[in-house]
Amino acid sequence: MEKDLLELQTLIEVHFENRKKDEEEIIALKERIENRRAERAEQHRIHAERERERQSRIAEERARKEEEEFRKRAEEEEKKKKTMSHMSLHFGGYIQKTDSRRGGKKQTEREKKKKILAERRKSLDIDNLDENELKEKSKELWQWMYQLEAEKFDLQEKMKQQKYEINILRNRVSDHQKISKGLRGKGKVSGRWK
Repeated sequence: MEKDLLELQTLIEVHFENRKKDEEEIIALKERIENRRAERAEQHRIHAERERERQSRIAEERARKEEEEFRKRAEEEEKKKKTMSHMSLHFGGYIQKTDSRRGGKKQTEREKKKKILAERRKSLDIDNLDENELKEKSKELWQWMYQLEAEKFDLQEKMKQQKYEINILRNRVSDHQKISKGLRGKGKVSGRWK
């Protein structure tokens, strides 16, 4: 019995020592997990900070480029105005006459076309949009394209109808001319009308 008791006590001591070691390992593992979480959180924070810095640099660069382009355009417009005013002082009357004779109307048609296209063209700002906003933007663009295609189809059909009507009217005119020529030919008798 004493032997069994000693054996039981040693087993109990070994069990408690193993349990103590297991608990220490669990505690160490929990500490490692917490340290890893803290490291990950720090890495995410650093990554987010770098991303914000990169986005701000991109935005600054874009703003700088736009400002530079605007300044260049303004300078070019100013140069054009100066050149045109200088030319108009020397060749004003001649230029106006030739412009009015030549494509003055064409120039205004071009300007009208550019103005209409500028009104229709929409800027595409999708840099800072999330997935749902991108989906909404794509739906909006699809609707716009659908509307434009419908307008294009309507205009093409209208043009076909107008061409058809023009052809009918041309045929009527040519038929009328043929009939009137035929009547003129029959109505003459030795250079006089009947």
